Amino acid sequence: MKQLTVFIENRIGRLEQVTEILSQNGINIVCLSLSDTGEYGMLRMIVSQPAQAVEVLGDAGFSAMLTDVTAIKLVHHFGMLNKLSKLLSDNGIDIKYMYALNSGADAAVVIKTSDDAKSEQLLLEAGQFSVLSASEVYNM
Repeated sequence: MKQLTVFIENRIGRLEQVTEILSQNGINIVCLSLSDTGEYGMLRMIVSQPAQAVEVLGDAGFSAMLTDVTAIKLVHHFGMLNKLSKLLSDNGIDIKYMYALNSGADAAVVIKTSDDAKSEQLLLEAGQFSVLSASEVYNM
């Protein structure tokens, strides 16, 4: 699955400009994470049309790029996030970052790891996690 990352200046109205451009182009924001890095912010989003989002934001002067990430549905039970992180760490995989994804009754997260392909394989083999497809997430 592709994540849209946009670098925006930390000043009033910049986030609004990004969301306006996406809205005007019929691009839905499924989930997002915004972090402060000083003078700039890093806006990470899962959007309905990632390639188009990069294009329209680039045309408007924003620095935007796509990154591979994994969306994982977790049964909403005590300790599931711990099981997820333990499975990955026990197999030498580092979680670079993670943020929540609304998937209905169950919990879900978007993660970036040091080895996305290996992570997805391990999660599928474990049988306790569901790796969501890009189309499932883009259409939430």
